[in-house]
Amino acid sequence: MSIESPRRIRRSPEAARENILSAAQGLLLDRGPQALKLVDVAKGAGVSHATVLHHFGSIGEVQTALMEQMIRQLVEQILTAERSDDPEGQLESVGQVLFDAFESAGGARLAAWLELTGEARRLTLVREAVGEVISGPMAQKGISPDRATNLVLVAVSLAMGVGLIGRSLAELVGRPPDSTREAAQAFLKAGLAAALQE
Repeated sequence: MSIESPRRIRRSPEAARENILSAAQGLLLDRGPQALKLVDVAKGAGVSHATVLHHFGSIGEVQTALMEQMIRQLVEQILTAERSDDPEGQLESVGQVLFDAFESAGGARLAAWLELTGEARRLTLVREAVGEVISGPMAQKGISPDRATNLVLVAVSLAMGVGLIGRSLAELVGRPPDSTREAAQAFLKAGLAAALQE
């Protein structure tokens, strides 16, 4: 009786990287950034840890690539939401996308993890992403680059804070879990309205 070994799946380098990042994102969502270990990511992707190293070089590079992928997806979603003809609805859509990315997709946890481990400096894509939002939709609305940059910084900081401790903080002060997010979005909405009036 012979034992058959599992069949290997041949993937293009792009598909292999995507498979590994998908497994890493699943671990991030299920167990948090501390679960993004080489062995666990490889097991989740159904590949050897040597394969992960071949495509990324280190687990740190997997973390960086995952964060960059999440940033690109976020910018894409924001730019799509910005194309709406309804300014009020547009603002709601952008806020929803931003806060969902940091709450639901684990973005806040991964960003905090990278910052706390000293790895956030590798996220050079952030500057490009912010520039794209500022020079595109915000410039079209007539918001100055300085004011737009400040709005983006505050928006991302609020979304990250809400993603990390918003629900717990709200419950600690006796409010419904979503009240921190609602307050942050109202604050951003007022800030954007003020910027548009200038």
